[in-house]
Amino acid sequence: NYNENRILGQGGQGTVYKGMLHCGRIVAIKKAKLVDEGQVEQFINEVVILSQINHRNVVKLLGCCLETEVPLLVYEFISNGTLFHHIHSQTEDFLMSWDNRLRIITEVAGALAYLHSSVSMPIYHRDVKSTNILLDDKYRAKVSDFGTSRSVPVDKTHLTTLVQGTMGYLDPEYFQTSQFTDKSDVYSFGVVLVELLTGEKPISLIGSQEKRNLVTYFIQSTKKNRLFEILDAQIVEGQKEELEVVAGLAKRCVTLNGK
Repeated sequence: NYNENRILGQGGQGTVYKGMLHCGRIVAIKKAKLVDEGQVEQFINEVVILSQINHRNVVKLLGCCLETEVPLLVYEFISNGTLFHHIHSQTEDFLMSWDNRLRIITEVAGALAYLHSSVSMPIYHRDVKSTNILLDDKYRAKVSDFGTSRSVPVDKTHLTTLVQGTMGYLDPEYFQTSQFTDKSDVYSFGVVLVELLTGEKPISLIGSQEKRNLVTYFIQSTKKNRLFEILDAQIVEGQKEELEVVAGLAKRCVTLNGK
């Protein structure tokens, strides 16, 4: 029953619904938008990638159905939505304090480090962003959406691919060269980190011109020693030294090679 009331989220690959198995377990079901070869290949790719992964901060794939008219993937249900929602539409249910933000981003960093260096063949996620980071019932981070991810032979340093990703999070060097490296994931992670620090969206179509690209605005502000002017008001209670260290890390993540 693919009722609109059961929709958890929608993306380029398909729509995710809340569902229930015969045993009563609540799950998330991703249903392809279009029945074409490209969609099926992306779903198969996600199955292959997730079957290699066992990490507490990566969403678990429970099963799949690729022989039906419309391919389906079944995941564990992650109950508290996306990190994007909690940053930009905060509720009273969960306080996005500095400690919580630091814990969440540490969990995401651990998941990416695992993908890049702890599996038999390194995995590049290729679409790290706050809408692809889910929060479970204890508000622990779960990295999701591996449809465009790729395994990379250990003797390779990059993938040459058609540019895919989300504007605002996309590594400019990848955009210019079509060569995706582990640093491209790190750049996107840095954007999420800046998003958590400032409470702002990566791309804004309103406000002054200087604020429209968050990364550019962040780098310019730190160069002018204006870090504490652009931080989200809710995290000013965080320790100044910690905030400076994390901001420095974010800057390193989004700094282009050679600059």
